[in-house]
Amino acid sequence: MNWWNRPATETQITHGKRIWLYTLATVIMLLLIVPTLIVIPMSFSDSQYLEFPPKNWSLRWYFEYFETLKWMNATKTSFLIGFLTMLVATPLGTMAAYALYVSGHPAAKAIFVLLITPMIVPVILIAIGTFYAFGRIGLNNTIGGLVLAHTALAAPLVMIIITAAFRTYDMNQERVARSLGASRLKAFMVITLPQIRFSVITSALLAFLTSFDEVIISIFISGGVNATLTKHMFSALRDFIDPTIAAISTIMVLISTTLLLATQFLGSKSTK
Repeated sequence: MNWWNRPATETQITHGKRIWLYTLATVIMLLLIVPTLIVIPMSFSDSQYLEFPPKNWSLRWYFEYFETLKWMNATKTSFLIGFLTMLVATPLGTMAAYALYVSGHPAAKAIFVLLITPMIVPVILIAIGTFYAFGRIGLNNTIGGLVLAHTALAAPLVMIIITAAFRTYDMNQERVARSLGASRLKAFMVITLPQIRFSVITSALLAFLTSFDEVIISIFISGGVNATLTKHMFSALRDFIDPTIAAISTIMVLISTTLLLATQFLGSKSTK
């Protein structure tokens, strides 16, 4: 039996009958990937302007990025905020997912939906509200304010991943540990956490990426010495199309791709 006539799923639908789905998925993937594939070679151009394909190849704009203090400070800020967001969002999202999962309360589902609303509401609305709220308490243009705002976006993602992990975990194991005298905290740390650790690590990496790539909230509430890399990139695009942005974008794509591949590896390892 050739590939064309092989069943694609347990419903015995063949690959041939699903060729339209494969074609649609390929077109969508190309629309998402092609712009990135264009930016990467543009970053190696020697031209003062963005051009594709490059006439002369050079690492000029990578040197410009690494030798410019403004870009380096913004990069350090983005890494710091991403790391702190990961440290805050991961335990908060894990605790919230655990509490809602084990509570069994009728309102647990409603509370879960409420807590993940930052993923549903347009980010621009969150940014505007955050800007005015933080302006009253002096958190605009501060590291703490950016970490709190990014945590509001990253924690729901952590909740969703950890909740999915709990659904494949036998909670009776923790109950047995508690029946033998362990406290809830100790039972969770010794029995439950080691078995969902790959999901926790995956959610932590995605929390970092959520913060590192975030731009809209950063535009509103970051500035000065605490401006993020994405904020500086947006400002550079608005004022002057600097080819350095193509080099930075390529580096960010490399970082994001590496971390996403790491999450996929951890996910597949956890499944096994």
